[in-house]
Amino acid sequence: MVYRTRRRSGRMPIRVLVAMDGSEIAKAALEYALDVHADADITVLHVVGQPTAMMGEAVSLAFEDDIETAAEDLAADVFDEARDIAAAHDAEISTEVGWGTPAKEIVSEAEGFDTVVIGSHSGSLADRLFVGNVAEKVFRHSPTPVTVVR
Repeated sequence: MVYRTRRRSGRMPIRVLVAMDGSEIAKAALEYALDVHADADITVLHVVGQPTAMMGEAVSLAFEDDIETAAEDLAADVFDEARDIAAAHDAEISTEVGWGTPAKEIVSEAEGFDTVVIGSHSGSLADRLFVGNVAEKVFRHSPTPVTVVR
């Protein structure tokens, strides 16, 4: 196994990517990131899945003229909650909307960050059976270290 390290010069804070889907465990992941990485630049990523029969709310995106705006609208509640959590920690966060398969999108975004923080599971039992364990896929394929919060 190869471990990659990044040397940090100067006072540049580390960059932390927190994947959030609105679940309680995702909120716990953000709380963890804000506590452990208090001086980091934290970005919350919400991934809107590709429209399929099993992806529920994301199906409506297939009928939108402006998919990016519609995806941002779907992410708005998650980002509002994330900002409230950050405000309680006297911190600011950045937000990004991803589009596609959650695990693939998170792994793709991870390249530009020093670490990823993700909740151990989310969604309903049916979501986990059909979609698979996103945290496990991110953990296995991320190019940067991953912290899985339970």
